[in-house]
Amino acid sequence: MSVERRREVVDHRHPSLSIVRQCRLLEINRSGLYYQPKGIAEEDLSLMKLIDRQYLVTPFYGARKITAWLAGQGYSINRKHVRRLMRLMGLRAIYRRPRISKPALGHKIYPYLLGGMKITRPNQVWAADITYIPMARGFLYLVAVIDWYTRYVLSWRLSNTLDADFCVEVLEEALGKGKPEIFNTDQGSQFTSEAFSGLLERRGIKISMDGKGSYSDNLFIERLWRTVKYEEVYLKAYQDARDARRGLGSYFRFYNTERPHQALGYRTPAEVYTPTPVEVTEKGMVESLKPDPQRIAGPSLNIVPILS
Repeated sequence: MSVERRREVVDHRHPSLSIVRQCRLLEINRSGLYYQPKGIAEEDLSLMKLIDRQYLVTPFYGARKITAWLAGQGYSINRKHVRRLMRLMGLRAIYRRPRISKPALGHKIYPYLLGGMKITRPNQVWAADITYIPMARGFLYLVAVIDWYTRYVLSWRLSNTLDADFCVEVLEEALGKGKPEIFNTDQGSQFTSEAFSGLLERRGIKISMDGKGSYSDNLFIERLWRTVKYEEVYLKAYQDARDARRGLGSYFRFYNTERPHQALGYRTPAEVYTPTPVEVTEKGMVESLKPDPQRIAGPSLNIVPILS
């Protein structure tokens, strides 16, 4: 459990356990309970939205080129500031880098297994990734698990932190619907953590990881992010986390069950992933194949405690 989650567990009105005792049991610093992080300036939030849009167009731009592009748009900002914002958003220029970095202590890096492989059936390969979701005030992180062959979104979650917990939750939900032969991710610490990779290994699933900074290694989920942002996120301009969760729930249902894909012979991902019609479930993304003209997501879809 992350430090943030453990802090949320502390009960300031517990009848028998003092705050000091609870902090010791949870192995957290008491001073952290009263720390109020400094909010992000409105100017930075506006810059982050611009950076996010440009990054979708030119994912090979690093901080230097993004800084130059912003200058061309009339913004006076230095590269160090842009680098900080991109790091906060989880963005980095995509290109093949020399393999000179080492994995984080205790985190294992797995080889990329998909080179030259033909993906010909559902549940052969799943993939997961995280992207930045802007709101009117602030931002969130979105993680999703997708079936590579059908483009079917098996599960998704929103979080306001980049800890591994919400990634483990989305993986557990996806594994409740099926089991892939191979699971592909990037080398982010959320995916190299023991909680995430250990869950896959215990299920006998092979783990594949992108080459560091390689865009093409996880191409289909990168295309998903582009689609989600242009067809949903940028059009809606979410006001808050509840608005974002509602909008994305509606969109992913539409994406899975109504939106045809040329590569799938103009069928929907759900038609290819689940050829037999199924009923709507309370917590899953596997829903009825009957079109939903109102695109309304069930109220219990992907409710994350930190956002409720």
